[in-house]
Amino acid sequence: MIVTEPKWKAYIVTTNEPVFTPEQCQEIIKIGREQPKQNAQVGINKNGEVDLKKRTSDISWIPFDKAIPMYSLIEELMLKINNNHFGFEGMKLTEQAQYTEYQSGGFYDWHVDNDVVFEKEPPVRKISMTLALSPDDEYEGGGLELMENGKFVRPKQGHAIFFASFCRHRAVEVTRGVRRSLVMWFGGPPFK
Repeated sequence: MIVTEPKWKAYIVTTNEPVFTPEQCQEIIKIGREQPKQNAQVGINKNGEVDLKKRTSDISWIPFDKAIPMYSLIEELMLKINNNHFGFEGMKLTEQAQYTEYQSGGFYDWHVDNDVVFEKEPPVRKISMTLALSPDDEYEGGGLELMENGKFVRPKQGHAIFFASFCRHRAVEVTRGVRRSLVMWFGGPPFK
């Protein structure tokens, strides 16, 4: 017997309408910029230094109590999208949001957002979200590629893309301006 996935199932879902208005995006940017900034670090090279061939961007973490309405709205949307497309068990908001700034030249090479050793991340990351905060004309480049070269998405300001955390993806290099985004992860029990 051949088992097929239901037609409603998808591992990449973009919002048709903006999640946040331009004014709300500016408020999220303000909150993100008020938090302690750090250089994003992914991997160490053979000299013991941060591997700048993997990622160059600045990040901060938005505490839950600084943006309760934002967190509530996004969690509600994630649950709806999960029920309508992913069908993952026990999904919930599990981590603080990451505010990210990619300056001109900034990028994040191919990666996945979860680990294969689930003991490192209970609950297991299952859904990732990237929400565009910058107006479209503030930067060039900087889109999101999913799964393979050419599967390119560049959400408009206030729009989000939700995707399975095990999907390979990358943030393409920003060629002009600054790309600001909100990144979140949602988790649940290990896959069965």
